[in-house]
Amino acid sequence: MKLTLGFSPCPNDTFIFDALVNKKIDIGEFEFDVVLEDIETLNQWALQGRLDITKLSFPAFFQSVDHYILLNSGSALGKGVGPILISKEKGQYPALDVQNSAIALPGENTTANLLFSFAYPEANKKVFMRFDKIEDFVLHESVKASPIQDNSVHSGVLGVIIHENRFTYQQKGLHKVVDLGEFWEEKMKSPVPLGAIAIKREIERSASQKVNELIKQSLEYAYANYPLITDFVKENSKEMSEEVMRQHIGLYVNNYSLDLGAEGRQAIETLRNVYKKMNCSNESAIKSWFM
Repeated sequence: MKLTLGFSPCPNDTFIFDALVNKKIDIGEFEFDVVLEDIETLNQWALQGRLDITKLSFPAFFQSVDHYILLNSGSALGKGVGPILISKEKGQYPALDVQNSAIALPGENTTANLLFSFAYPEANKKVFMRFDKIEDFVLHESVKASPIQDNSVHSGVLGVIIHENRFTYQQKGLHKVVDLGEFWEEKMKSPVPLGAIAIKREIERSASQKVNELIKQSLEYAYANYPLITDFVKENSKEMSEEVMRQHIGLYVNNYSLDLGAEGRQAIETLRNVYKKMNCSNESAIKSWFM
């Protein structure tokens, strides 16, 4: 059975899927046509129903529930994993300053965008771009920008960073304004659901269950050989040190990645309810979100 499979080149995803796509485990009757892409590209493809199995952000999943169902394995979800709002200048940023700033975000359909809007619902001067362009945007556009107000030292340019950038932004002279994940956890008393693996509903349940088990086995294989960083992970993280790769894996891959469990599902339901309220969403009736 041949299936298309998409995930990001970030270390957490390549760590999870390495054994599966490189046949280090027995994948049986399956053949996977694999594509690695930026998360927002995968989100947009999910809205089009392009891939059979895909990594996607939860807001993208909330918009494509008629076509996809969540697998229990492969998710990025946890505590202390959220995106970070950054600036070029040190110091406090009042909510009004954030509201009046240009905000670089890694995609309209990302959980980062949702968490930012949850923290700053009045801030709408958003600029969407690839996640790996945001730090440079903040650095360079801050030079061009004029202060927000006469009595403000701030440039009026901020960015929301995800992935490995949370480990490296300080090296570029950037500063944290707020950890949006911590803000969510404090307000909602819930882990932060970032992204998951979804499979098309049209695929037979028995096949979907086998795929889910393969992803779990692939991750178990990776854990059994950790802290080894495989060539597959390295090749897709060329500008990253092994130390940062391990930090990335250590933060974004956890027990929820093996199996969402009841707590993980509840965290996703919590995020869904916030998404619905913020977007006045009327979902169509579906059997289940979870396989």
